[in-house]
Amino acid sequence: MVDRYGSDVLSGDWRAPRRGRSVELPAEPGTVVEDVETGWVGAVVRVEKAGGVHVVHLEDRRGRTKGFRLGPGFLVDGSPVTLVAPRAAEAQRLAAAKAAGTRTASGSVAVHGQRARVASGSRIFVEGKHDAELVEKVWGHDLRVEGVVVEMLDGVDDLTGAIRDFAPGPGRRMGVLVDHLVPGTKESRVVDEARALRPWAQHVLVVGHPYVDVWQSVKPGRLGMDAWPVIPRGTSWKHGIAAHLGWPHATQADMAQAWRRILASVDSWTDLEPELLGRVEELIDFVTAPE
Repeated sequence: MVDRYGSDVLSGDWRAPRRGRSVELPAEPGTVVEDVETGWVGAVVRVEKAGGVHVVHLEDRRGRTKGFRLGPGFLVDGSPVTLVAPRAAEAQRLAAAKAAGTRTASGSVAVHGQRARVASGSRIFVEGKHDAELVEKVWGHDLRVEGVVVEMLDGVDDLTGAIRDFAPGPGRRMGVLVDHLVPGTKESRVVDEARALRPWAQHVLVVGHPYVDVWQSVKPGRLGMDAWPVIPRGTSWKHGIAAHLGWPHATQADMAQAWRRILASVDSWTDLEPELLGRVEELIDFVTAPE
């Protein structure tokens, strides 16, 4: 017998939406979706986090791009989807975070659960406070593991005197980092004299970078610049840099704040120029090498 009234309308999932239930879909680049609310149709260009919210950017056929909050409210071929962050990208992010947790700011393998070693007799000397703070930020973990202390020279004009005072020898090596060590400068003459100083020469390593100041060893891109500007003669280099960046520079406190801003832009060794990286690593190797 034919059922003239049809099947029981309540026998299925009568609460299901007409187009079906939404399913999760990773917002992989190139996926074409439609925003239900605005009707915007476009291909996924990228997913990013802004203001604590994941945003998906869609590019339409005219090349226009528009951002939408990641989540429900999209259609693919007429079926509802909930866009979620690409799983591959999320996996890469987690892997990167895990790797970062096993590396120090200098890029070396982090040593966890070990107390700082008692200071060795060897030392690394740098010209001033800014040099010391930068070395500590990037290589501090490594130096504590090795028991190496960084000390300040307050300039290198009397480098030979500093070497005599430290009296390096077996098990008491002295590494020195010098700013603006280029041929023909005052620094190069001072260093040549220090390197020949007897009887300590074999226990001393003096290296340097070519930058006017250690500030310049920070990659300019970290501060929004394509390159560090050339400061005219007669103008304090640091004051000229602060002025170029639009920062206050009238007082010593202003200059201290300028350095703090530059130092804050450094997260790891990747933010520094190789000319500094190589020299610091060379010094660490020298003062920690067995004799």
